Amino acid sequence: MTRARQDRLLGLLVRDGEWATAATLADALGVTPRSVRSYVTAVNARVSPGTAVESGPLGYRAGPDAAAALRAAGESGTPRDRLHTLVRALLDNPDGIDVFETSDALHVSPATLDADLARVRGLLGGTELALERSASRARLQGTEAAQRRLLSRLAHDEMDAGSFDLAALRRTLGEGSVGAKAFGPFKTELVARLGSLGWFVNEFGIGDVVMHIAIAADRVSRDRPLDAVVPDARPEQAEVSAIIAELAERHLGVQLGTGDLRHLSTLVLTRIVAPGAERTDVAHEHTRAQLEPEVETVVREVVEQAAAEFLVDIVHEDFILRLALHVQNLRLRAREQAWSRNPLTRSLKATYPMIFEVAVFIANGLHERLDIPLLDDEIAYIAMHVGGRLERSRRADQLLTATIVCPGYYELHELLRSSVDRSLGQAIEVVGVETRADPDWASIDTDLVLTTIEPAVPGERIVRIQPFLTDADIERVQAAAGRVRRSRRLARLRAELEGYFVPAAFVRGLDPALGEEGVIRLLGAPLVAGGIIDAEYVERTIQREHLSSTAFTDALAVPHALGMTASRTAIAIGIADPSIPWGDGRVQVVALVAFSETDRGAFQTVFEQFVEVFSERDSVQRIVRRASSFPAFLDELVAVIDG
Repeated sequence: MTRARQDRLLGLLVRDGEWATAATLADALGVTPRSVRSYVTAVNARVSPGTAVESGPLGYRAGPDAAAALRAAGESGTPRDRLHTLVRALLDNPDGIDVFETSDALHVSPATLDADLARVRGLLGGTELALERSASRARLQGTEAAQRRLLSRLAHDEMDAGSFDLAALRRTLGEGSVGAKAFGPFKTELVARLGSLGWFVNEFGIGDVVMHIAIAADRVSRDRPLDAVVPDARPEQAEVSAIIAELAERHLGVQLGTGDLRHLSTLVLTRIVAPGAERTDVAHEHTRAQLEPEVETVVREVVEQAAAEFLVDIVHEDFILRLALHVQNLRLRAREQAWSRNPLTRSLKATYPMIFEVAVFIANGLHERLDIPLLDDEIAYIAMHVGGRLERSRRADQLLTATIVCPGYYELHELLRSSVDRSLGQAIEVVGVETRADPDWASIDTDLVLTTIEPAVPGERIVRIQPFLTDADIERVQAAAGRVRRSRRLARLRAELEGYFVPAAFVRGLDPALGEEGVIRLLGAPLVAGGIIDAEYVERTIQREHLSSTAFTDALAVPHALGMTASRTAIAIGIADPSIPWGDGRVQVVALVAFSETDRGAFQTVFEQFVEVFSERDSVQRIVRRASSFPAFLDELVAVIDG
């Protein structure tokens, strides 16, 4: 557990890239500040004399050697490394291992190895594998496919945030496995060959494919091939199989059999998407020809339900067909139990919670209709589809308006406007140009004022620029536009949130022993008592939590039900100091939200602006420390929003 917390601490610092106090990190990890200091010392020892974590007056931040510390395999005696070594030994020896010989080789006692074998049994849950023990011998029982899935799971555990990491893969397979010199050219040529066939390759997915190819090459070299199966009749399956066979023999020195080639070509084909760049009827029909009618029908109906439920503009033919193709591939991956990891899952959930929630709704509908398993990484891929569609359909009225103040001198003001449109046209829209040297500043009511002369009264929305636009001018205008957008969002948030909070539904000092379900019931009780929701809403909130954790940031969880059945939109707040476990992390604020059918607009407010406030570590600490009562909580929240 200590090693895992060290890795978690380092991961937080690397991801945020900012200074963090010991107290803040302690809250995130559920330990004391003293423990944080000891973790920092241990992490730095991994890369000595380098620096993985820097210390200073502001606390700690990731140092230049942080990435190396994350990749460090650690000492051979650490429990995780010993567990992986033990599993590798069991996988490599069909006849099993001798417990006493293995304990000597690992420099641990037989009792410690027995405890490790018990952990191996826990790791085998749901893998179709079993650990048999007879006297001093221990042996894995199960198919070769199941054993490879276990190797894949170990490799993912070694990799940081799901990204492909050859060094981590070699730690899983053993140092004698295929190295970077072979796999670099292999991957490059595989992507190029697939591209020559007219396919776009999902780089996140191809990383997983390369990992499975590495596992296949390693197992085949140990005379452990997959059983042969009847070849697929599809021509593209044969094409991809031929490419993999050729590249594996040339780059890796391994001849793959029919069973391995069929398995690997299926994985490749479920991670490539037909280009379909032109949104024409011909392109749509080409995509539709590849789809199973049932999949297209279900995806279309689920997307229409999501659009109506969340009031989002996603019912577009190209979106539906591309998503349906992705879902069909997901269905095939589910049959192979070859899940695709997504390194963007955590950031998507924290940065675009509303989009992720739409994806959860869609994923749940697909699960119910097509029996597709729900995994956060797969939900994140659906969120990427949803976000891409919404990005394409953003309205122009989201642009900020601007007035240019530039006293007339020949065509100077025209040149300046042209430069602003060219450099900032995606962020602002120039709706007026003042050429007087003494304009009526009070009458200018646009979001921003870009002026080449000193204004009569400085203001947040007024930006001084040069007559000939410079890079520094562009940066200042972009920064000002960002401040204006944030100010507007938070002003709307303050106005709306104050009406949603229920004073009687405020709890400070959440008990970690309650668990997620207990906290949801605790916060839901006053809302039920007030007639805002019924007991069924609380149960559906628990069901939604089981689909995917609602911990959208490192500090905030927003449990809620799918379906807006509350009598009015309301929020119950729970404060945890210190933090409590939630999902795969820990949180300090739990906001149980009950949404009303008549107030759908509140959904986006809560899931974007509210989550944005609690994504800032300093703001969270201020609210948590000072929110001794509901009035104090509201005061601190408003103060944070107002800046």
